[in-house]
Amino acid sequence: MLHIEQAIIVEGKYDKIHLSQIVDAVIIVTNGFGIYKDKDIQALVRHYAKTTGIIIMTDSDSAGNMIRGRIKSIAGEGAKIYNAYVPEIFGKEKRKNAPSKEGKLGVEGIEPQLICEALQRCGVQFSGERSGDRVTMQQFIEDGISGGKNSRKMREEMCRALNVPCVSSKALLDIVNSMMSAEEYKGLITSLKGT
Repeated sequence: MLHIEQAIIVEGKYDKIHLSQIVDAVIIVTNGFGIYKDKDIQALVRHYAKTTGIIIMTDSDSAGNMIRGRIKSIAGEGAKIYNAYVPEIFGKEKRKNAPSKEGKLGVEGIEPQLICEALQRCGVQFSGERSGDRVTMQQFIEDGISGGKNSRKMREEMCRALNVPCVSSKALLDIVNSMMSAEEYKGLITSLKGT
């Protein structure tokens, strides 16, 4: 699996599932037009746009283009934005009963090779395979980051330590795995629990 430093922004959870089988990166889901109102997602987009940069990979239909424009607006001036365009391919995704309104495949339906080509065309550099163990949700639960009595407080402290907006445990897990090894995570947890 190839590692990408930039955060990739996609429209839906099935896009994220498909992409996470191809690349190792933070993948932010807009929930379609949900990004227009979701302040947490907007804060995450702004954070990555100003730090590592963002890759916008929306569907090739009119809704995808509208969402792409909104993401650019949210990112603001001076943002590091890469636009990855998936090809216009007509058809329907396997999980759907009928094609989309415009009849085009979304990111989830595009072949992995075409996804990689779209990423390369936008100027993204793959940094090779990420080595080492990944942090798991089970570790988050055991360490009190998720599912515990004070997990929200621990999550907020971790987000402050990492200098990222406060996000859900699932989103934070993606962030942690993009920023550090499992060993570095253990050190961070020890530090947080010591304060």
